[in-house]
Amino acid sequence: MAAPAPAVGSGAVETCGLDQILEALKLLLSPGGSGSSSLQITKHDILLATLKSNLSALEDKLLKDPQWKKLKLLRDEIVNKAEWPQNSVDITWSFTSQALLLLLCLKETMIRLAAAFNPVKPNPRTPEVAPTLSPDTLSISQQKMVQSVLQFVVILGVCPYLMPGVGVPLRYRTEFGAVVQDVVCLDVAPHATRRLYTSCKALLSVGQHTSLGSLIFCRHFGDIAAGLCQLGFCPTKKPLTPMEEVLTEEERTVSRGALRDLLDQVYQPLAVRELLILQGGPPQSCTDVKTQLRCRAPAWLRRLCGQLLSERLMRPSGVQAVVRGILEGAGAGAAGGSDAEATAADWKKCDLIAKILAACPQQSLSPESYYRNICPQILDLFHFQDKLTVQQFQRVATTTFITMSREQPQLAAKYLLQPMLAPLHRCLNTAEVPENDIVPGTILVSEEELSRCIEDVFKVYVVGNEPLTVLLDSLLPVLGVLFSLYCFTKQSVSHIRSFCQEILLWILEKLERRKAISSLKGFAGLDKAIPSLHSLCQFRAATQGGIMITVKEAISDEDEDETLYQKLSSEQSQVEHLGDLLSHCQACGLAGDFFIFCLKELTHLAMESEAELKPKPFSNKSLLELEQHHAILVESQERKLLVLQLLAVLCERMSEQIFTNITQVVDFVAATLQRACVSLAHEAESTVESQTLSMSMGLVAVMLGGAVQLKSSDFVVLKQLLPLLEKVSNTYPDPVIQELAADLRITISTHGAFSTETVTVAAQSTLNKKDTEGKIGEQQISCNRYTEVAQSHLEQQLSCEQSSQTGQESNAAFIPMRINEPSTTANQQSGSITTEQFQEVLLSAYDPQIPARAAALRTLSCWIEQREAKALESQEQLLKIFLENLEHEDSFVYLSAIQGVALLSDVYPEKILVDLLAQYDSSKEKYTPETRMKVGEVLMRIVRVLGDMVSKYREPLIHTFLRGVKDPDGMHRASSLANLGELCQHLDFLLGPVIHEVTTCLIAVAKTDHEVQVRRAAIHVIVLLLRGLSQKATEVLRDVLKDLYHLLKHVVCLESDDVAKLHAQLALEELDEIMRNFLFPPQKLEKKIMVLP
Repeated sequence: MAAPAPAVGSGAVETCGLDQILEALKLLLSPGGSGSSSLQITKHDILLATLKSNLSALEDKLLKDPQWKKLKLLRDEIVNKAEWPQNSVDITWSFTSQALLLLLCLKETMIRLAAAFNPVKPNPRTPEVAPTLSPDTLSISQQKMVQSVLQFVVILGVCPYLMPGVGVPLRYRTEFGAVVQDVVCLDVAPHATRRLYTSCKALLSVGQHTSLGSLIFCRHFGDIAAGLCQLGFCPTKKPLTPMEEVLTEEERTVSRGALRDLLDQVYQPLAVRELLILQGGPPQSCTDVKTQLRCRAPAWLRRLCGQLLSERLMRPSGVQAVVRGILEGAGAGAAGGSDAEATAADWKKCDLIAKILAACPQQSLSPESYYRNICPQILDLFHFQDKLTVQQFQRVATTTFITMSREQPQLAAKYLLQPMLAPLHRCLNTAEVPENDIVPGTILVSEEELSRCIEDVFKVYVVGNEPLTVLLDSLLPVLGVLFSLYCFTKQSVSHIRSFCQEILLWILEKLERRKAISSLKGFAGLDKAIPSLHSLCQFRAATQGGIMITVKEAISDEDEDETLYQKLSSEQSQVEHLGDLLSHCQACGLAGDFFIFCLKELTHLAMESEAELKPKPFSNKSLLELEQHHAILVESQERKLLVLQLLAVLCERMSEQIFTNITQVVDFVAATLQRACVSLAHEAESTVESQTLSMSMGLVAVMLGGAVQLKSSDFVVLKQLLPLLEKVSNTYPDPVIQELAADLRITISTHGAFSTETVTVAAQSTLNKKDTEGKIGEQQISCNRYTEVAQSHLEQQLSCEQSSQTGQESNAAFIPMRINEPSTTANQQSGSITTEQFQEVLLSAYDPQIPARAAALRTLSCWIEQREAKALESQEQLLKIFLENLEHEDSFVYLSAIQGVALLSDVYPEKILVDLLAQYDSSKEKYTPETRMKVGEVLMRIVRVLGDMVSKYREPLIHTFLRGVKDPDGMHRASSLANLGELCQHLDFLLGPVIHEVTTCLIAVAKTDHEVQVRRAAIHVIVLLLRGLSQKATEVLRDVLKDLYHLLKHVVCLESDDVAKLHAQLALEELDEIMRNFLFPPQKLEKKIMVLP
């Protein structure tokens, strides 16, 4: 059907140019008549008269004009070869036939001109000259003329002969189309089907030329495809005799072949879009004629279009063609267009595409073969780089991924999830690394591959946000590698850090709580069965700012210390990063559950019998058994230390909202009571255990006393404590705790109907509410307050346990429920404290129990900050208390004392600052180095609190710190330099008179001091100095700026310590920024207006 027309006489073609043919086409389309009448019949008559007049004018021109003789000969030869009637009673068909003949003439002429064209070789001396244009090239105006002719041919020769429902009806396209539909006469010869066949055949023949084909198919592909569908696939209603047949079976077969060839040749998204338009949608419910543009496509056409669309989909890059065809057809344009963002936001359209891609077509052999071909193309949709279409394709890919995983989970896991997660599976400790890849330095996963994998996982899991079972189960084995990658990204800047964090948070929230806790155990190193990073693999920074996975270099036996150091530092950083990760999981309750698990694990370790761990006599054991026993001991100790480290990090990183429900609080109390009972069983009862027991039982008393509104279901949970309370009441040696445990047990059993005085007093003491009637008020306290109390007890308990691990013991008698009294007193309003309360807190500041002492110091600090009169009147006494507690070994105590001294110095700096400077400047024989360091911390906080007011005390502070730089103790020298840097940040221009002394000191220390910590501190002072002065540095440091620059360059080039080099590099960057702003100040668009006198 689409075979080219036979060659014509070469002489005619040679003398006939493109201009004559285009002039003939122009004459054929010349307007005529008047279009001002509004009557429909008049428009019909005008159109028919114009077409008839133009045909007559063309014939007269061809017959009478000798210059058009060659064109007439060419047309006659094509007419002789043509197989369709050119003349008809219907003037529209006669016009269409003449237009098709001229188009065929144009095609033949262009082919012969291109064949005879012999381009001149380009001159190498003038390469900038454009090459000679081919003679068959059409200008822009000529292309417009051809497009107009093609539009007339399609409207008059194709669209009127389409069946209802095939294509868009002509009358609903334009007003002119409605006129044409009424003008065409279908009752006269040739038959409508023959006309349609002739038009499509001629257009396909013309379209074989590249230039003409682009003009035809870019605008009229849909109408031609609709005509071919009707010609080749429309079923006949009844068997026809040869006389009744309009098209032979051979012609129908040719039409079918031409349709498939045409679909294979054109731009595939265009083919998909036009097939979707032909297929149509469901029946419209709208009855408005103007909005209901077309009736529904016939069933045979819908089936045909579905089959052809499936074939488009199964082709290479078919998924991309289908997605582009649907999205571009929605108004997104060929490259995204202005509506790209609106289309990307249309989730319904994305769901439609996902359903199309997820449904296995009938042409496919099996769903598995279909998924095998389609899934790689779906994964490629994630990786488009075009900024205008990337959001659309990624959203479609995510939706398709989720839909396939929901409908075919096994196939999706095999062909989507496994290829996507392959880079992470490759470096698991359960995977076998090939022998040829074991060479140190071999790249197992490249930077681009790992980045693409993490980004794809983020798009599917976090953006898709569908916790399907297949998705969770597929990602679960590689969580260990993901967490290790997250820990590595925390060491430096990486663009995939946020992706890793969001992925881990998402899956930990969506997993079952049991599986989530198990994964966290693997992250922390408590469960070695959880898959993790292979021991031979390591992460390394890549050249493009990403991360790659390589084979680790082997460490020799001589570097055992280095191996041990790397192992310990890696475990420490993993625990800290796990704490950071869990700090984002408090709202869902996962952090609280894992904290309770750690407490139970600690209790389990304490329950191990020491007798089982003690070796038997040497004579009864072989060396192998002794070694195995020793390994078990070491592993048990490592596990215990790891659990303690986890608890310490969680207490430090978690807020008071760690517990989100009653169940978690009860589990926390149960774990605490259980550990106390275990200590009693091992006869290891101490003050620490007494404090632990008192806090947990006090917390239960607070809940039962009305701090939380308890329901019947809450009492069911509380009944879990009954066996433990019974055990405490029977075995604990202290009668006070025995009585409280028994009373709590009674209160829980009666659901609060009966409460003894002991429970009420314990609740009052814990909440620090001393009711004269001995009862707790009716006012309810929010659940947030109750969780604050729980966390406060928890932190105190952990601090005590860590102190006990280092061998600290206290022999003080047990004081029930006084630990949290001072801290709650600080919440009272200013001026509300009494003398008795003030004296009680002062006594608590000397309490041997560490939590009680620290809480009292913090309460005093709060009163000073609130300017309580009684506290300010006793400033000397408070200063003495704070200074004495500075020498305490526990950080919980001396940090509270440091805070108190700093706040007191803010109120009375003249009286206190002098004493502190003297104590800081004294010799180490008078005060220990640790005490002097703590005083240095106090001075630093005072400088920060005073702010700009520190200028009044510039002289004594600078002299003291400069003298401290000469101290024999290296730590004291570093502390003095740190304080000096903090001070210089606040002095600004007041630093001028002493800038030479400070600079000389820093240069001497940075170049000559033998301790690396001191040299680091000196360089860091310069960083703080430049950062604090900012743009003022060019004025304040103008005399010493050059010396500082030389010093920094000296450190960068010659210093052996990497940290000092880093500080120097940071200082140089600060200096570079300052000088750039000084030399090239930002342009300000402002105009100064001056008023002349």
